[in-house]
Amino acid sequence: MPIITKVEVIKLNIPYKEPFVISLGVIPSATNVLVRIHSSDGFVGTGECAPFVFIVGETQETVFELSKQLAGLLKGKDPYELNERLAEIDKAVYANYTMKSAFDMALYDLAAKRAGLPLYQYLGGSNNRDIYTDMTISIGAPEKVAADALRFQEEGFPAIKVKLGTTTKDDVARVRAIREAVGDHYPIRIDANQGWDVITAIKTLQELNQYNIEHCEEPIASWNYMEMPKVRQNSPIPIMADESVFTHHDAMKLAKIGACDYFNIKFSKSGGINTAIKINAIAEAAGIKCQVGCMSESRYALTALMHFVLASPNVVHYDIDSSLMLAEDPVVGGINYEGKGLWTISEEPGIGAEFDEDYLRGSEWMVV
Repeated sequence: MPIITKVEVIKLNIPYKEPFVISLGVIPSATNVLVRIHSSDGFVGTGECAPFVFIVGETQETVFELSKQLAGLLKGKDPYELNERLAEIDKAVYANYTMKSAFDMALYDLAAKRAGLPLYQYLGGSNNRDIYTDMTISIGAPEKVAADALRFQEEGFPAIKVKLGTTTKDDVARVRAIREAVGDHYPIRIDANQGWDVITAIKTLQELNQYNIEHCEEPIASWNYMEMPKVRQNSPIPIMADESVFTHHDAMKLAKIGACDYFNIKFSKSGGINTAIKINAIAEAAGIKCQVGCMSESRYALTALMHFVLASPNVVHYDIDSSLMLAEDPVVGGINYEGKGLWTISEEPGIGAEFDEDYLRGSEWMVV
């Protein structure tokens, strides 16, 4: 029986090209964590997570320290008893879904490598459709966001996502400036990141309707999810749940009350691939379509996300852009950006990507 011989946990720090601003705070750099699980049969599985403290309540430091507990729990056990290992990880620590997602990803990488299959095939999918990401614009002055929108349109991205969540006046001014810059028909999506109260959300969404918006992510505070149906009923713009849907349990609650038109699935929020599959299954059963999104992941975790997309036809929107905002790319292999929003993927077994060892050499490591 193969066993887990050691687990490496590595801090990964990558600066943004420019600070990223959302209603919840400013993000100057990616402060991620890598997990590498070594098996006695010679395979190594890698996972990456990106903690946003103001969304998930985790930091690089908390993930790094708590990973000792999960690594010690896994060591000496069969990594290919996937359901058993994932259940142990889930029970070992309450919440901490970002940390758990790195271990989940590493175990899936191991399992697919051992099977000799790209992860999307291991998950039952096919590489039979083109995946184009939108591009996200952080909160800024109207002239700045309009210039960014026009640049992304000229670069060929099929859609843009605009961060909002301030005042009705300022948010409408941003979207108006963007619409004037890009024309009437270029797809615009918006994300308030919980920035509005219920009254402001309804008022702002109604005023923004004239600008042909595809959908709005998380208009109100996630704790106030019982009011989401009211926002949805009074909004001419479709509503997407993001911070209010961490796990499949959240997805079930939101589906029951008719809170939204879409779920946004992020590995670092959901706990990884296993829970993402469950969220998508609930969405399909409830007639809800899904988007995949990201935090500050490098191209590695985005590659894993792409594998999930190729195995999930119910996922119809793709916000796979975080690595395009980073100043450096430490990943070897994996998905390749072809321009104009298009990602392509290799057919290597597992996730099909690794990290440049020279890049990691200066990072803080822990071996369990």
